[in-house]
Amino acid sequence: MAYASAYSGAASSASYLQASVETASPARLLVMLYDRLALDCQRAIAAQESGDHLVAHEQLLHAQAIVAELQSSLRPEVWEGGPALNSLYAHLMVQLVKANVERDVERTRHCLGLVDGLGDAWRRAALDTARTA
Repeated sequence: MAYASAYSGAASSASYLQASVETASPARLLVMLYDRLALDCQRAIAAQESGDHLVAHEQLLHAQAIVAELQSSLRPEVWEGGPALNSLYAHLMVQLVKANVERDVERTRHCLGLVDGLGDAWRRAALDTARTA
């Protein structure tokens, strides 16, 4: 019976998350990606510090996938800051790969700092967009 209850709770959470993603504005989706990217970096740092290289590897691979998605969806020619953001994504990807291969927690912290800064900027932009809409 406890299994059924736990499964039901997990299914509800998954349904809520899916609905949140499906109904989110593009700005909100971007913020959600940055939030997950930061969480991946935080989890990777904790795993690297505890010596759990498999978990760190998985978290850093997921972080790399998010950065790849962010970079592939970027249209640098559309706005003035696009090329600089594209370069920043490229730098972040290299640092995430090196953090993973070299098991370098300091590089992962560097990545988290970049992600936190970018996430905050996009969060403010999303709030400004929502206010003017």
